[in-house]
Amino acid sequence: MFWRDQGWLLWATFLGFVASAHSIRRDEFFPFGQSAGDQVLEPENDRTQRLDLSAPLLFYDRSFDSIFINTNGFVATEEPPSESTYLGKMPPSFGMIAALHGDLDTSAGVGKVFFRQDSRADVLRRAAEHINRAFPYNDEVDPTHAVVVTWVDVAPHTPHTRGDGLEKKRNSFQLVLASLQKASYAILLYARDGVQFSSTLVQGSDVIMHGGFSKGLVPGFWFTSQGPYYRTTSDEEISVRELAEQTNSGQRGVWVYEIGTSPTFSDVSPGEVTDLPTEPPPFLAQTTEPSWPLYTGEQVKNDPEQIEIHSNQYQPLQPHDPEVVELDETEINVDVFSYNFGTCSNNRNKCSQFADCRDYSSGFCCHCRPGFYGNGIQCVAEGKPQRMNGKIHGRVFVGSSPYPVELGGVDLHSYVVVNDGRSYVAISDIPETLGPSLLPLSVLGGVIGWAFALEQPGYRNGFSVIGGEFTREAEVTFMPWNEKLIIRQEFKGTDELDHLVVKTTLEGKVPEMPLGSTVTMDPYAEIYQYGSNLITSSSTREYKVNMPDGSTETRTYQCRQTITFQSCQHGDSLRDVKPSQMLSVDQVFVLYDVNNKILRYAMSNKVGDVNGGEPEENPCFTGRHGCDNNAVCRPGQGSQFTCECAAGFLGNGRDCDDIDECRENPQICGYNAVCNNQPGTYRCECEDGFQFGSDSRTCVEVDRPVNHCEDGTHDCDTPERAQCSYTGSSSFICSCLPGYVGDGRNCQGLAEQGACGSEERDSLLGGTVFGPRGPRPSESHIPACDGNGEYEPLQCDRRTGSCWCVDRNGVEVRGTRSAPGRTPMCIHDDGGPPDVRPTPRPDVDPLPPGTHLLFAQSGRIEHVPLESYEMRKEGAKAVLHLPERVIIGVAYDCVEKVVYWTDITSPAISKASIQGGEPTTVIRTDLGSPEGITVDHIGRTIFWTDSMKDRIEVASLDGSRRRVIVDSDLINPRAIVADPVHGHLYWTDWNREAPKIETSYMDGSNRRVLVQNDLGLPNGLTYDFQSSLLCWADAGTHKMECMHPDRGDRTSVLEGIQYPFGITSYGRKIFYTDWKRNAVVAMDRHSGRESDEFQPAKQTKLYGITSAYSQCPPGRNYCSVNNGGCTHLCLATPNGRSCKCPNNPATAACVERPAEY
Repeated sequence: MFWRDQGWLLWATFLGFVASAHSIRRDEFFPFGQSAGDQVLEPENDRTQRLDLSAPLLFYDRSFDSIFINTNGFVATEEPPSESTYLGKMPPSFGMIAALHGDLDTSAGVGKVFFRQDSRADVLRRAAEHINRAFPYNDEVDPTHAVVVTWVDVAPHTPHTRGDGLEKKRNSFQLVLASLQKASYAILLYARDGVQFSSTLVQGSDVIMHGGFSKGLVPGFWFTSQGPYYRTTSDEEISVRELAEQTNSGQRGVWVYEIGTSPTFSDVSPGEVTDLPTEPPPFLAQTTEPSWPLYTGEQVKNDPEQIEIHSNQYQPLQPHDPEVVELDETEINVDVFSYNFGTCSNNRNKCSQFADCRDYSSGFCCHCRPGFYGNGIQCVAEGKPQRMNGKIHGRVFVGSSPYPVELGGVDLHSYVVVNDGRSYVAISDIPETLGPSLLPLSVLGGVIGWAFALEQPGYRNGFSVIGGEFTREAEVTFMPWNEKLIIRQEFKGTDELDHLVVKTTLEGKVPEMPLGSTVTMDPYAEIYQYGSNLITSSSTREYKVNMPDGSTETRTYQCRQTITFQSCQHGDSLRDVKPSQMLSVDQVFVLYDVNNKILRYAMSNKVGDVNGGEPEENPCFTGRHGCDNNAVCRPGQGSQFTCECAAGFLGNGRDCDDIDECRENPQICGYNAVCNNQPGTYRCECEDGFQFGSDSRTCVEVDRPVNHCEDGTHDCDTPERAQCSYTGSSSFICSCLPGYVGDGRNCQGLAEQGACGSEERDSLLGGTVFGPRGPRPSESHIPACDGNGEYEPLQCDRRTGSCWCVDRNGVEVRGTRSAPGRTPMCIHDDGGPPDVRPTPRPDVDPLPPGTHLLFAQSGRIEHVPLESYEMRKEGAKAVLHLPERVIIGVAYDCVEKVVYWTDITSPAISKASIQGGEPTTVIRTDLGSPEGITVDHIGRTIFWTDSMKDRIEVASLDGSRRRVIVDSDLINPRAIVADPVHGHLYWTDWNREAPKIETSYMDGSNRRVLVQNDLGLPNGLTYDFQSSLLCWADAGTHKMECMHPDRGDRTSVLEGIQYPFGITSYGRKIFYTDWKRNAVVAMDRHSGRESDEFQPAKQTKLYGITSAYSQCPPGRNYCSVNNGGCTHLCLATPNGRSCKCPNNPATAACVERPAEY
């Protein structure tokens, strides 16, 4: 039978449809029932049975040797209490893995619960298939142990009608816990028509059933607190029904979660494949049956429509007739991976640990739980005093002085007694020349008073509305001479101690006040106007200056401020915020401590009605309640109130004592750590000789410097061949001695390099060879060799004048021998004969399918195919020939299968399809030295660095709509990478005086330095979307390091590298190009060792390298659809997008919009 390629591909695609498009049936569960070796849970309304495990289960950050199977649709990590204490609650107070948790019944023959441990190959293989399909970009896993729990035909518990089993609805679902040595997974299967009810009666009311994972109560800020949890259903009935209709594993009704890892754990990770292919046509909708017999015990007869279960043998899917089925491409629309965004399942980790995530029709929002307040992203405990820490930078001119006072990072600290609105601010190291003149500027710390002001009924302070991440700019104008001071403050949220973090910059001029002056300020009020992502206020403040000579002056200044923030637009969190609120400030106290050079402010802050309203008499609203500073005041009727100690404190509310978590639970910080008690909380610090690992929690031993060269513990080649050079710390470099070549760990003499360096050649050079009759003059061709003992690609016969090309083994390339006096163009290329055509424009050789590495080398771009994260070196070849060009950076567009590169000779930025075609220059003007380049495959833009013009630019993929986004404080920008899903850019600057790695949003805003210490020459940079790790290679420190940009947990992953230039990541592997080794080197990030090396035929410097994925990474951003509603450039930010115009728009129709949520 003749199979055409297209028809065969379509047929294979439909075979995949059958496995994933339809809802899973009960006979497609993992085998269950007594014939599968199951135990049966005793019939009961609330029955629990312990199961001792032959291999431990990893759940969150703990390991369990036993679990508890319960009737009510869950497995517990400890024996659960009576169902009356947990029904209807998610999360519960104990560790729970809830498949579908409710008040269920298996008594009177209305259902069964089967369970067993299993390590048989068929079960483990099926579990591995589900897990690997759900996490397509992770390393494949092979579980070694499984627990299978099946709830079959269970009914809701209804005490008044027990026994009417034939009339009840039934649910059937299955939980498989699959474990390997360092990870455990939960696989949940919900059958078609297997979720027939979604609520059960709890204390007389219908309560929605729950699915999810809960660690239970854990030691925390007080005796115990609710630990982390993850809900797979919400409080809406539809979320339960969708369990059988949706997926996160690529198969409808099957859900996969990573629920525990060792030695570190961050959060429950859901499967990544949420999209489903189209249902197959009827003629392809064949069924496959399991190879094991199913549960054939006492059959419960329910509705007549239910399918009776039979035991069948597996039959491979066969087409009815072996003929080709061909369809037009337009008839099929298949999205293999999910690009859904804006749901809690994908964004739950963005919420505070004290918040719940809630889905809405247009997206998700985070909401602080009772007892906490904030915007859901940051939540702090009610009543607990709050602190703010930060640094102040800037330049301030004082009076008529022509020289500014420089502030190079002085400390700012603030403390707020929340229950009475009193705030205190201290700024240290303020010189005498500036301190007195800053006394009137209570506005410097006033924002902390607004953030935690005492709330009047119906009004909310700043933190409860916008949380702790926002930007504030205040313009202060002093009368009558119009001196101006600009205050910019970037609030970066709360740290691990719930302290607000702020960076402040001062620029401008203030009137001079002589040393010894004091200032008094009258109460004042400010009107705050609240809009979408913007808050504004303006006020005039009067203050009295008491001069050292006893005279007084009354002065004023005007203050206008704007506060920008990202709010959640999907829910109703801002609906109850009044559009106008008044901040009333009184009891203002300012002081400059000349001896200690400290500037101090104190004030009382209340937020309420702009019209003042009736004065509130309840002490909770006046602040005159007498509650402890660490307590929250709860108003009652009239003037009644109660005092309640804040979280982390214990007492009657009027006297609250800090709970010493370190004493209550001495092991709270784990091994090799010291617990330091803090007010309301605690802090873990590593013992001497230890430091926090990558999870920022576990203390790991610090590597003490070892001179491996001196100790003889290096892995360089023998001293006769190689030299070990100590480079500090525990690093060393291996280099081959003269006469040897290699990477220093494996060195070969030139005589060992093959025929070109052999004794035969040496004898030919000597002029004689030995034949049967003794020595005679040589008439053989003497091969030409390079300095490394390799064949030169061009060989010529001195006797005949003819020339030809040879491969790396010295074998002549057919068709290249020329006539005497003519020379062919020869390039080493193991992939086939070199291109010997005169080509005015270079060509592109198409790549085969799969994931590849693309790297730049002089005038060409080469590729190495990848197979299971390993380089398939025999398939390497040049795909793009660009004579007389120096290509520096390469980037890949996974959507259109196009490679982009920077060329410093023209200079230019160009592109070409790797599926074949001619290169095209997209940008050729106003370039200096373009080096790093990256593609936003979602927003359809390119970003590049220019080390001569010292800037970073963005443009559309065709080179239009070009815009400079960063052009200050850059000296030698080189590598650049994008994280379009989260809206971040990262780049390196190898300025030898002050090298650094920086980040910003993709529109260039919110720029900050990530790394600036212990850097030498950071050449290469890569971002791994799977692990969220940013890694870089440094040719100065000879290290490769990684960090999570949002954590700052910098870790060295490889030391002793020689001269890295480009770097890219793929799964657990990192690949980098090395100038010293002229090679692409692979290293395993988990083991911290190099695993392979590829040296191309042409031994010259290798530059940029990138991963060409066979399919685009999953994820979307706000630019994914309709260009984000932007007229020109749509540039992603973490919570939205910015609409930007080109620097030189061609039309006047461009509209700019700031970043929006």
